[in-house]
Amino acid sequence: MGTAAGWEAVELRVHGVSGAAAETLLDHPIVVRVAGDRHAGFYRPRPGTGAAGGVTTGVVAEAYRWGTLTAGAAVRSALLLLLLPFMLVNLAIWLRPTPTDRFGLLGVLCRLLAGTLTAAFMLSMVGITLNLVGWQCVPYDQCRAGRPYLSWLTALPMGPRLALLALVPLLALRLISAIGARSARALEGFTPSAPRPESAGTAGDLGAPEFWNDERTTDWLRQIHVGIGAGILDAILLVALQGGRHGPVGLLLFGAAVGLVGFCAALLCLPTPTSGVQARRVRGLLRATTVGVTVLSLGYAALARQVQPIAGQLPGYEGSATGLVAAQGILLVTLAVVTVARQRAAPPGARPFLRGLGTPLVAAVAVSVGAAFTATLVFRVADQLDRGTIPDPIRPSPPGVGPLDPPVAYWWAALAGLAALLVVAAAAAATLVLSRRRRHDLAERVIEQDYPQAPSHAAPRLRTVRQAIARSHATEELGPMLVAFFVISSLGLATIVLDLFGIGPTQLAARVGGQRGGAAVLAAYVTDAGIWIVSLLVIGLVIVGYRAYRSVETRRVVAVLWDLGTFWPRAVHPFAPPCYAARAVPELAKRVSALATRGPVVLSGHSHGSVLAVATILQLPPTVLHRVALLTHGSPLHRIYARLYPAYFGGPTLCALGDRLDWRWRNLWRATDPIGGPIFQHHRGAPPPCDPPAGEAVDVRLRDPRAVTIDPADTVPPPVERHWPYHTQAEYQAAVRELIDRAG
Repeated sequence: MGTAAGWEAVELRVHGVSGAAAETLLDHPIVVRVAGDRHAGFYRPRPGTGAAGGVTTGVVAEAYRWGTLTAGAAVRSALLLLLLPFMLVNLAIWLRPTPTDRFGLLGVLCRLLAGTLTAAFMLSMVGITLNLVGWQCVPYDQCRAGRPYLSWLTALPMGPRLALLALVPLLALRLISAIGARSARALEGFTPSAPRPESAGTAGDLGAPEFWNDERTTDWLRQIHVGIGAGILDAILLVALQGGRHGPVGLLLFGAAVGLVGFCAALLCLPTPTSGVQARRVRGLLRATTVGVTVLSLGYAALARQVQPIAGQLPGYEGSATGLVAAQGILLVTLAVVTVARQRAAPPGARPFLRGLGTPLVAAVAVSVGAAFTATLVFRVADQLDRGTIPDPIRPSPPGVGPLDPPVAYWWAALAGLAALLVVAAAAAATLVLSRRRRHDLAERVIEQDYPQAPSHAAPRLRTVRQAIARSHATEELGPMLVAFFVISSLGLATIVLDLFGIGPTQLAARVGGQRGGAAVLAAYVTDAGIWIVSLLVIGLVIVGYRAYRSVETRRVVAVLWDLGTFWPRAVHPFAPPCYAARAVPELAKRVSALATRGPVVLSGHSHGSVLAVATILQLPPTVLHRVALLTHGSPLHRIYARLYPAYFGGPTLCALGDRLDWRWRNLWRATDPIGGPIFQHHRGAPPPCDPPAGEAVDVRLRDPRAVTIDPADTVPPPVERHWPYHTQAEYQAAVRELIDRAG
């Protein structure tokens, strides 16, 4: 412990994903919180109960537990699953190959794509309430028979009926806007305690003090997305009320609704205002315009009592869905082209994942997940209203039953979802089979190096270790699977042309093979299968959300997804789950700065905790850096983050980090670890990341298991520890002692 003068050497442990308990981090049964709160706190063993497990003599162990930020609230963990498409599109911008974004083009494209996801959400709600219920079901006796909750709507003329039902999408828009805002209150508001370091520019944007503070951006974007959602609803409602008769008031309001959406799209193309006064003025104007146009549109609908329903879908709805799919396709293609052009400016020797195409790939995944959510919601409601039947051009509904048929774009989305699942599964299986020999050869070389004189009776144990090493490298073989998904998503854009003409899968098969041919029937059943498979996946996600609400263990599993996906600030979609690093990084920097005034500090990060540790050190002021050292173990910094986020965790950033610490840095890794790996391992033919290669001493490989034979004092051979734990190894204590001495 500390001396009378207050000197104290501290080993500050930071856990990875899934929210490890403070008792687990400290390997001690009795701990007490010394700083922070119940959401994220710093813990030490209770005085008088002994030292933490694996601690070095003369060093105080402390643990930072931040997992409750993502796994602590049951309601938040359950509801955030509904925000998965928004989280993915927000993640896409951070996978860009270079930190520089000329003219901000990548940011503009990602923000516009995020706007289309909000529009898709509103279209799904409009499709359920106005299209399926108000327009297609209520006018038909057989559809509303036995449904008193729908029968009373027949007493309302079509205009007031649609105006009343339009309140449901507006309420849903308000709800998802409130979820992100409310859940962020425990995470935001933590600002750096020191001015910007002079050397922060060498490490890229991660060193900027305001990098993790996204409150200003989300406040700016939130009102824009609310305006997009409300404008989409107003425009569709007004088109449906016109019924071929274009009155001056209706046309004026329709122009105002379209202008509102266009104004919001233009604001997405502009950077976030740096002036708070200017931002408040624009938000106030946009809020007033949104409320005014929406209230006038609802009032106009409530007074429209001469609207005659026609058979088919709500006028303007299918065209809106098709136009939205077309806009998303154009944005994805443009995003891919711009990303390829930006990749040329990547630093030499860099090997970003999928050649830097992570941004368009994750954006395509976000669009696909959003389409799956939308199609599932609309199809399942239509199926319920149809009492179990699924009509299509080959199998029409019985006479007297409304044509409860979703837009053609949703049929193509279901078919594309089925194709993507099959192709991705086949690509994953083929990749694992084809890479099997390469992974086993690598494992064999590690075995020969670590256990050169293993006895013959240890052959079964060697086989187990060889399989563990080979399986640990399967993580790096996901590229072909994701490429296959990207190709399928790109080919799915060809259906945009068919959407524009209202041709669905069964209609296309009927025209090619004949109305009564087997191709049309087969296409109908395949499309139905796609709808059900995609629906089951989404329903399974909803069940997981319910389990996350009821079960702590399930909530921790769900939190793994949020730990990885919500690490970055919300830069493109304000409805995405909040960034927990907005609190964790400034809070860690403040705690480390305070501890460093009393003695040396070793910031020990395990797994994803090493990423938080690196971000923290880049935020530290120069006055305390000389007393800080870094210990990473099981770290994905190079293996995953440097390849997924080369603009922020690439070789230049890691080398700049080592220079800031004067290379007081050790990284422990195992060949059996499926997540962690070396930091400064460069590939053949590529230049080393640092010149001179000062980082060669950083990486320390641990043999795992320690032996393949049974110790005379034991009954079983040493376990294969893979990713956890590291602090029980003697090399860990040696690294802490060395770093403490250098930092002291």
